[in-house]
Amino acid sequence: MITLEGRVAGPWAAELDRTWAELAPSIGRCGVSLDLRNTIYADAAGMAALREICSHTGAEVITGSPWTKYIADEITRPKAARKDEEL
Repeated sequence: MITLEGRVAGPWAAELDRTWAELAPSIGRCGVSLDLRNTIYADAAGMAALREICSHTGAEVITGSPWTKYIADEITRPKAARKDEEL
């Protein structure tokens, strides 16, 4: 399980990206849970890092509030669906 707390933004998003790049080869597509219950904010870089983890592992995303549910919806939504909304 990967548990995140606080803000996934700025230097913390970069640290998540760096850490994930190191861990990803050893994790593969095994069962991963991404616990966002104590996450209070994610900027674009944070969302991209979380999306990368989900796309690589098919992670189960654990939420606990409307905000974390929104993050989960955004990071697990197919790319084609995101592009439609950007237009």
